[in-house]
Amino acid sequence: FSAMALETQGVPQLELEAVIGFNGHVFSGLRVHPDREHLIYPLGCAVILKRIKDGKQEFLHGHTNNVSCISVSKSGLYIASGQVNFMGFQAMVIIWDYAQRTIYAQLLLHKAKVEALAFSPNDKYLVSLGGQDDGSIVVWDIETKQAICGSPASAHSAGHCLTVQYSNTNDNIFVSAGSGTLRVWELDLPNRKIRPTECQTGKLKRIVKCIEVRQDDKFIFCGTTSGDIMKINLKTGLLSDCGPVKAKYSLGVNVIRILKSGDLLVGSGSGTFTLSPFSLFSYIRKVQLEKGVTSIAIRGEGQQFFVGTEAAQMYRLSYENFKSELISTSHNSAVKDVAISFGTSELFATCSEEDIRLWHIDKPKELLRITVPNMTCNSLDFMVDGHSIISAWNDGKIRVFAPESGRLMLIIHNAHRMGVTAIAGTRDCKRIVSGGGEGQVRVWELQPHGHRLLETMKEHKATINCIKIKSDDKECVTASSDGACIIWDLVRFASLQMVIANTLFRTVCYHPEEYQLITSGTDRKVAYWDVYDGSAIRELEGSLSGAINGMHITQDGKHFVTGGDDKLVKVWDYMEGAVTHTGIAHGGSITSIKVCSNNRTLVSTSADGAILRWRFPHPSSS
Repeated sequence: FSAMALETQGVPQLELEAVIGFNGHVFSGLRVHPDREHLIYPLGCAVILKRIKDGKQEFLHGHTNNVSCISVSKSGLYIASGQVNFMGFQAMVIIWDYAQRTIYAQLLLHKAKVEALAFSPNDKYLVSLGGQDDGSIVVWDIETKQAICGSPASAHSAGHCLTVQYSNTNDNIFVSAGSGTLRVWELDLPNRKIRPTECQTGKLKRIVKCIEVRQDDKFIFCGTTSGDIMKINLKTGLLSDCGPVKAKYSLGVNVIRILKSGDLLVGSGSGTFTLSPFSLFSYIRKVQLEKGVTSIAIRGEGQQFFVGTEAAQMYRLSYENFKSELISTSHNSAVKDVAISFGTSELFATCSEEDIRLWHIDKPKELLRITVPNMTCNSLDFMVDGHSIISAWNDGKIRVFAPESGRLMLIIHNAHRMGVTAIAGTRDCKRIVSGGGEGQVRVWELQPHGHRLLETMKEHKATINCIKIKSDDKECVTASSDGACIIWDLVRFASLQMVIANTLFRTVCYHPEEYQLITSGTDRKVAYWDVYDGSAIRELEGSLSGAINGMHITQDGKHFVTGGDDKLVKVWDYMEGAVTHTGIAHGGSITSIKVCSNNRTLVSTSADGAILRWRFPHPSSS
């Protein structure tokens, strides 16, 4: 991340306006703040605070890599978040001042990953647990921002520790658990030591995924990968009960929360979410959600709760009727492409594995989802008239959908042998140009009741990654992994010009005046080319690390934007060839990026399923 620090030094930051996404793979990553007004959850490098009432978002920036765990102090004064990092590097814990929305402390001791965090009941201490490659527990003094002491999390004979939870009444006692390990720790402050006591579970050998301590600190409840819950006496460390005996939770118990009444809320890996009385381990109420439950957040006294799943969905339920209401959805796998509807700039579409989703640009809300099971959509575009969305799929088919209803209007079978990888529509909405994994470029004519293949152009030797069509529909340019960009005549179906570089081209754009092209790819360079003779005009260092995967030019041609494996959104001045603004928030490689036609909004997508909306810093003068 030293490269990221170098690149962003002294460059103005882009303003992040909205985020679509939620990292459902972070266990207990969804929290309700004690003020009962905000949901707190991770996405990429950012911690998001979302107002429950109106959905307004705020962002806490400071992590250099994906956030891996979150904890909120009982008083609500602090939020703590930990991150992952590369092997051999330290992973940071940040304590945030909730009222100021600023960093209170940055704590560095763990290697590679912070697995879990917990605040002591009176905000005195924070306990942090390192990941598999670190294996240590550290207790931090919140006031002095210093580490008090640390210890290996589990005995040599035991497996990895996975979770940690503080006592509700005593600042000196906390519990840790994991694979074959369950310990109650006591902090000995005068001697700066933590001393563990092993809990005795007899013949029961379990991997504990989550722990919850009862309000009065009498019992610890441990959710296991075997799908049962162990009840342990906190004082004696002895097993007092284990259940349910018959109807175990399939795919394990991922998360437990205890209500004030003493009842348990339990979420399983199969998506079952139940309310159980703690004495019986059978459920009173049950609801089945789409994918595994990873978070349960209780609001206030427990009349309402929020549930997060690994499919990146958030649900709201009430204690009274236990009906699930879906309040937020997002992609849970890499977003492959983004397209903004032409002219209106109000709608945009994204595609990922199995689905295309349509969003409203101002209220980041899903308007429509088009699902094609077990297929991946590689690329998509709106036709200029707004009447259809054209899409490229890995099963070799081109599918055309109606944007209002999601109805399948047309399907072109066997469009490309090795999957359709890029697609673009002409301005007159009469033709589609597609590229495939085998390197062929094909031109299709759309007819009132079908389609016709006009021509196949074979000069590329590898996957076509990007297609752009000139405004008069008479030429197009294709960028390929074979290191060539070819300009094609769409009237005579012949190649006019070829530019070659020692790179795998990922993206290409025409300058709006159409006398120049800009390209980028795996060599991290942004290159300007002359359209007429294919000569190189200039070359810029586009990124210090990793390929550039997405690029787009504004309609006035004054600026362009890039995004890639370095996770940075960059806005460039076209004539100067200099970066004017950078955006830091993505936790995964940026896969695609677009500026809307009125120069107000910039949308970027990434490999972790996130969609980010930024304020574009150079509004058009018109």
